[in-house]
Amino acid sequence: MDLLVRSRKSPLPLGGPPAPAPTTRAGRWHATSDLGRLCATHPMMDAVIDEIDGRRIRVGDQWLADFASCNYLGLDLDEEIIAAVPEYLRRWGTHPSWSRLLGSPVLYEQIESDLTALLGAEDTLVMPTITHIHNSVIPALAAKGAVFMDAQAHKTIYDGCAAATAQGARVLRYRHDDLEQLAGMLEGSRQGPRLICMDGVNSMTGNAPDLASFAALARRHDALLYVDDAHGFGVIGERSPGESCVYGDRGNSIVRHCGERYDNVVLVGGFSKAYSSLLAFLALPTVVKDYLKVTAAPYLYSGPSPVASLATVIEGLRVNDLRGDALRANLCRKTAVVLDRVHALGAFTPNTSGFPIIELPLADGDDIDAVGRYLFGRGIYVTLAAYPLVPRHQVGFRVQVTAANTDEEIAALVDVLSEVADRFGFQPAP
Repeated sequence: MDLLVRSRKSPLPLGGPPAPAPTTRAGRWHATSDLGRLCATHPMMDAVIDEIDGRRIRVGDQWLADFASCNYLGLDLDEEIIAAVPEYLRRWGTHPSWSRLLGSPVLYEQIESDLTALLGAEDTLVMPTITHIHNSVIPALAAKGAVFMDAQAHKTIYDGCAAATAQGARVLRYRHDDLEQLAGMLEGSRQGPRLICMDGVNSMTGNAPDLASFAALARRHDALLYVDDAHGFGVIGERSPGESCVYGDRGNSIVRHCGERYDNVVLVGGFSKAYSSLLAFLALPTVVKDYLKVTAAPYLYSGPSPVASLATVIEGLRVNDLRGDALRANLCRKTAVVLDRVHALGAFTPNTSGFPIIELPLADGDDIDAVGRYLFGRGIYVTLAAYPLVPRHQVGFRVQVTAANTDEEIAALVDVLSEVADRFGFQPAP
C-alpha cells in the first residue's frame, strides 16, 4: 500500500519539503495553488481508502475515525439494508441499461410513489444525480427568462445557471440570504419565466435559509423557487410536539421542516448522502414532471442508476419509516457533543442550526497543511477547506457527524479539537 500511496502523492515523507514545481504552464499553476498543492502532497486529500471498519477507515497503515462522510444516517453500514440487496440483483441484474424515456424498471415507480408520500408533494421525478438535475433542469425551467441565484449557492447550481445562460436566460446574483435585495431584483424583472435558485441546508455552514419568506416572495412575484436540499433530506423533517429531536421527524426535507407547502416551489434532493445511494430527485407538480420527461437530458439519454442503488433507496425508505427518527435523534445528540466542545473552546463556527455540518475556520489559514497532518496523525479524518474552495479568511476544515460514528470516536474528536485549539488556534467566536 505504501507504494500505492506514493504513486498518488509526493514521493517525500510527510512533513518534508514540497516537491519541485512542474515545468509546464498548467503544472506551475497547479503547484502554486493551495488546493493543488494539498491534493498533490497531503494525506487528507485525494486519499486511497484501503479498508473500512464501521466509521473507521484505513489509509495505508493508518486507521482514522471518519468525519468526512456524508452518510448522515449510517445506512451505508446497515446490515438489514445490505442483506436485502442480493435479491434485487437476482431479479433485475446489475444494471437496467434503458434510458428512462424508453423504459424504467418498476423499482422507479415504487421509489417515486414512496418518496412523494414521504415529502407530501404532488409528484416526484428521480434521476441519477443532483448534478445531472441542475445542468438539465435549471435551463429547462428558466427558458429565456431570468434566473436569480444566491451568491453562495452550490457550485453545481452555478454550473446549471451557466448552462441556462448559454440557452438565452439572464442570470443575476443576489447577496446570500438577502431577501430585500432579491425582492428589488424581482420588481425590476417582470417578463418571461423567473427562477430563484438557492441551497436548503448549506453544505459548508450547516445552516438553512428562511425558506418561508423566500417561498412567500416567489409566490408574490409568480416566480419559481428552486431549492437544493442535498444535505437536509433525510436529516431534517416535519416538526411536531412529539418529535424525537430538533431535527424534526421523518427526514422529509426543508420544505416540511419549515411547515411550507410546494406551491411555486421545486425541491431538489439526493439519496447519496443520508441514504447512501446513487439517486436524486425533484419534488414538483405533475405537469412540470411531464415537461421534464421530454426536455431533461438525464431522463432522455442517461443510463439509469444501478439496481443496487435502487434497492438501497427502497430498503432505506422502509428503514426510515421503522427507525429513522431514532437514527436522527442519535445523530443530533452526537452533533451536540461536538458543538458543545467548539463553543467551550471559544471557537467560531458558522453553524447556528445544530445540524451535523460543522465548519471550523483556522486562526491562520496558512496552517491548513500542518493542521491537516496533525489531525491525520491523531487518527481524525475531516474535510479540508482550502482556498479557492472557500475564501482565504474561511480556510480551515469541516467536520461531518454521522449516526454511525461511535461515542468513542466522538470523544476522540473533541479531545483532538482541544489540542488543535492549543497548538494552532481557531478563529474566535464573536
